[in-house]
Amino acid sequence: MKSKRAIIMLTLSVLLGIAAVLLAARWMGQQAASDNTTVLVASHDMELGQAITPTMLQTVPWPKGAVPEGAFDDVKKVEGRVVRISIFKGEPVLAPKLAPEGTKAGLDSVIKAGHRAITVKVNEVVGVAGFLAPGSFVDLLVNFRDERDQPMSRVVLERIMVLAIAQEAQRPDESKPKVVNAVTLEVTPEQAEKIDLARNIGTLSLILRNQIDTVDAATDGVRQQNLFATEAPAPMAVASAPAPVKKVVRRAPAKPVAARPAEEPKDRVEVIRGLQKANADF
Repeated sequence: MKSKRAIIMLTLSVLLGIAAVLLAARWMGQQAASDNTTVLVASHDMELGQAITPTMLQTVPWPKGAVPEGAFDDVKKVEGRVVRISIFKGEPVLAPKLAPEGTKAGLDSVIKAGHRAITVKVNEVVGVAGFLAPGSFVDLLVNFRDERDQPMSRVVLERIMVLAIAQEAQRPDESKPKVVNAVTLEVTPEQAEKIDLARNIGTLSLILRNQIDTVDAATDGVRQQNLFATEAPAPMAVASAPAPVKKVVRRAPAKPVAARPAEEPKDRVEVIRGLQKANADF
């Protein structure tokens, strides 16, 4: 009788425990659901210039306190908007990465306000052997002849963003460099004027740079005489010859010469012989 009662109490305790666990899990799920919201993320990579369609998006739960600024929760709010900055799969779709509403899909929709797009003709060397891609940053180098008609090379512009390579505004496979014959750059009107002048007075080259490198390099350019210049050797110290020592010879003062005593005057007689006249002293 006692064992039967113990079994009933044990069974009842187990059932009450299971019910408590289920109720706690349900309550925690409700609390978690009340603290979450939905955010639109990319279902696959989106390249700049593309118009967004519903198939490119999916909604995921997101903590309310950690929603990124500019995020969307409704597909209708972003349908038809143009991507201005590449968005990768799983990344939230944010307003700063989209072109203004009403913008048509295409390269012109991704140009920032106050900027322009200019295309530069390149070859395999000038185009950094095909490693350029939309979104890359480059410096522009011009080779020309200076005012003395001497060859000179100098950086004209720094940190210019590449909008497109050839007729493609999408980033290609990084493992397969693509050689193109034209690169479109995003510049200000003043920078466009410099590029136009530089390509008419010389040859342009592109220098690929790190995307996070924002430090400008202040250079004076290089000329032909600097190309093979080496540091001048330090002048050798030449021991100077000792200055000649002048010997001063002191001479003894000359002894005064005693004056000869004057001869006593003698008697002089004038002798006349005919027409001759002579003197005789005595």
